[in-house]
Amino acid sequence: MKRIALIGFGEAGQAFYQGWEQKWQGSEAFKISAYDIKTDSPDQKVSAAKWQDYKSADITGCATMDQALSGADAVLSLVTADQANTAAKTAAGHIAEGTFFFDGNSCAPDTKKRSALAIDTAGGRYVDMAIIAPVHPALHRVPVLLSGEFVEAAQSIVKQLDLDAKTIDGPVGTASAIKMSRSVMMKGLEALMLECVLSARKAGVDDIVLDSLEATYPGFGWKERAAYMFERVMTHGLRRAAEMREVAITVDDLGLAGTMAHATVDWHQRIGDLKLDTTGFEDLNYQDLADLLLTRPELKN
Repeated sequence: MKRIALIGFGEAGQAFYQGWEQKWQGSEAFKISAYDIKTDSPDQKVSAAKWQDYKSADITGCATMDQALSGADAVLSLVTADQANTAAKTAAGHIAEGTFFFDGNSCAPDTKKRSALAIDTAGGRYVDMAIIAPVHPALHRVPVLLSGEFVEAAQSIVKQLDLDAKTIDGPVGTASAIKMSRSVMMKGLEALMLECVLSARKAGVDDIVLDSLEATYPGFGWKERAAYMFERVMTHGLRRAAEMREVAITVDDLGLAGTMAHATVDWHQRIGDLKLDTTGFEDLNYQDLADLLLTRPELKN
């Protein structure tokens, strides 16, 4: 393998790139190019910020998908869930015969199947990749699950990319079914934490409530977890809402009423819509974060 292309250069894309850079320390085990749709934004600040991301990372940033995919042996798609199928269909117009396309986006199995059809029809080789843990601090070694008919053929490249990957038997969508089912709990916990703590904080009983939860479920670290979950949603609410829409589709498609998934979408969307500058939020405690949110009139009914 000589070259890899990253589609999407947000938190996940930058984390994978950072991990590879640290591992090989500039020895160029393979060349990396990146394309992110934000460079096409009509908002010049958004576009300029993404070009600055490329410059800061010292990666080859590309103005078009075609440029990024040119000569690539493998492609990693790491975009928001709502853009994943569009990214795959666009990539299908430029992907070379036999190129592996690792779709690491948080999508419903049926969405992954539609993306696979586009890539495979174009001559690429689609791999369903589910990222099942935060990308920090693991970076490119974050645990991933792989499924689909080209998983075995992709093993050489998986090893070269130094991925912490586990193969799951089954067609495209199998790995993502695991990811989506898990997200009902993981993102649902964040939404429950928001509703519980904000309600308790406004009522003036948050300290008692969280101490009670710690007594019931010892070792969870409720106050620290509350701060972490608040910061994550405040920073990535829109991305999480997009993922949870795919989770809701997954549950609905299984013939179950995805009530919890749909409700989780609402909380993540509401917080994400605030578009807060969360710089430094990781150092704040849950009370400070809750108080900040409670001052926002948008959260009121």
